[in-house]
Amino acid sequence: MLKNAIELPKTMASVVCHGPEDYRLEELPVPTVGPGEVLVKVKSAGICASDLKCYLGAPLFWGDATRKGYCEPPITPGHEFVGEVVALGEGAGEKYGLEIGDLAASEQIVPCWHCRFCMTGKYWMCQRHDIYGFRQNTPGAMAEFMCFPAGALNHKVPKSIPPHHAVFIEPLACSIHAVQRGDIEFQDVVVIAGVGPLGLGMVAAAKMKGPALLIAVDFNDQRLEMAKRCGADIGLNPAKVNVVDEVRRLTDGYGCDVYIEATGHPQAVIDGLQMIRKLGTFVEFSVMREPVTVDWTIIGDTKELNIHGAHLSPHAYPVAIRMLEQGLLPIDEIVTHRLPLADFQKGIDMVASGKSSIKVTLEP
Repeated sequence: MLKNAIELPKTMASVVCHGPEDYRLEELPVPTVGPGEVLVKVKSAGICASDLKCYLGAPLFWGDATRKGYCEPPITPGHEFVGEVVALGEGAGEKYGLEIGDLAASEQIVPCWHCRFCMTGKYWMCQRHDIYGFRQNTPGAMAEFMCFPAGALNHKVPKSIPPHHAVFIEPLACSIHAVQRGDIEFQDVVVIAGVGPLGLGMVAAAKMKGPALLIAVDFNDQRLEMAKRCGADIGLNPAKVNVVDEVRRLTDGYGCDVYIEATGHPQAVIDGLQMIRKLGTFVEFSVMREPVTVDWTIIGDTKELNIHGAHLSPHAYPVAIRMLEQGLLPIDEIVTHRLPLADFQKGIDMVASGKSSIKVTLEP
């Protein structure tokens, strides 16, 4: 039986992606709710760096001569979000521990639960790979309402966390997974390259691992200062210092133990391979706009590195929620801009500029 708290409108405002640099505000039907599904009124939706790359036409999302694109337009974007539960399909409340009026977030991937990855517990690598905001099966959060399909991974969000803070659960969870992939040991020297919203979350998560030295690298001095607020010991600006030489100097010539790449820029991959020590661990997190070419001899014959990818945020949402509850990040300073849904283009342009914003959110 469907449970709902309010009489729902027939239509809603929604951003719709039709193609690169072709996003429009449109009126769409409010989703209907079936068994096991959850309908939320979106309270806040973040604009992610991957949303920007999709908007700008990166081949990962739109394809090229070598691969099919990931985005399936027309689609409502948005995979960072929190919403108020306004309707519950049969069985959904019991399954997820949700009631009408609760705040809830849903993990960005909705697994198929039938492929070899889902069947072996690796749901975040699901072969079908329906992620909110990109695939037709999973419209995203840049709208007044959105539906969490049956089979989604949903989490109740404590009301002590304001919605414009709770929207950071998704990127923080991704950051936590990237740090976990780094296999950081006590007293390691850790470098995190790129301290946008995701990098800042990585700094906060890495600090909890007890590194001897935690180094943030970014071209933006304001973001480097924010990284120190999140737990970094040192901030290095590549425009002002040779970061490879400086990391080697700080480590008696050896290099860092763990390097996490979160810039999305090819040079950060090259720098990381140069500054990491032999037998170190390199974590590649970013969504790159274009293919990156590196000297693979460094990885094998020269240093015998551990190269780890990091994708999405398996099992990390509860940790992210606790970190926000505990105030482990200066989240009021990380969420720099809160805009109405109609100003989505302004928000995208802010993220593209990166000059005055860190995390930009839309509030339908």
